[in-house]
Amino acid sequence: MSRVDVKKTYKLYIGGKFPRSESGRSYEVYAAPSGRARAGSAPRFLANAAQGSRKDARDAVTAARAAQPGWASATAYNRGQVLYRVAEVMESRRPQLVQEVRDAEGLTAAAAEAVVSQAIDRWVWYAGWSDKYVQILGGLNPVAGPYFNISASEPTGVVAVLAPQESSLLGLVSVIAPAIVSGNTVVVVTSADRPLPAITLAECLATSDVPGGVVNIISGRAGEIAPWLASHRDVNAIDLAGAAGAEGVDWAALEEASADNLKRVVRPAGTGAEAVEPDWTQTPDLSRLTAFLETKTVWHPKGR
Repeated sequence: MSRVDVKKTYKLYIGGKFPRSESGRSYEVYAAPSGRARAGSAPRFLANAAQGSRKDARDAVTAARAAQPGWASATAYNRGQVLYRVAEVMESRRPQLVQEVRDAEGLTAAAAEAVVSQAIDRWVWYAGWSDKYVQILGGLNPVAGPYFNISASEPTGVVAVLAPQESSLLGLVSVIAPAIVSGNTVVVVTSADRPLPAITLAECLATSDVPGGVVNIISGRAGEIAPWLASHRDVNAIDLAGAAGAEGVDWAALEEASADNLKRVVRPAGTGAEAVEPDWTQTPDLSRLTAFLETKTVWHPKGR
């Protein structure tokens, strides 16, 4: 019996909910060419995605700011458990994620399976660091006097993230997980051409234990949304990983706008027109985690 295909319209993820863009706009998403595609064949339609706007970005920042104190005050053990739960939910949706990565990046089934496995493992890797990085990065400082001088790491606040353009899932997880494990909240602008794995990740976040507003995901054009995030005075830091290769994005201009309000900035790999995405398949270090931390130094008199 024939039936009509029910094509999904993917929505934004803001404050733990899935709203449409306030602009009412959406755009068509097509599968990336694969080795099996015949020459001259028409692109394969996948779904419609919401096209986020400046107002959506402002709403996402408001949600992230509201969620940040509660998330930062959670115990390190609890945050680690929450990140591990995301890995569990992604594992249960592995077939869908594999298919979406194949469609987004034009990979073979085996290559897409490997990407999804690495993305799941990356959540576990950062979950394991949740109650350890403070010990590694902080410490008791020697001082001349009867005092304890202690340095401890604290989250910087709300982080804007331009998601990688090429790596639709592994790269995405590799920029979100290190930002939130320490207590930051994030506003993510997805790859415009490969947004579907990001919204499916949002569905995994919504059905795990991540509090609403900790991760906010906006699909759309980075060139339209990123300048407002860079200049927004309630955003404390920005990760420009996805500025490399994004249409209409001048990452140097974003860096300049960020400097005007004293944001922390993580640059893409390379410089200028030579900016590139990192190799996300490499085992990460702590640099992306430490990029969004502040160090607080406390003095305390020694008792007798």
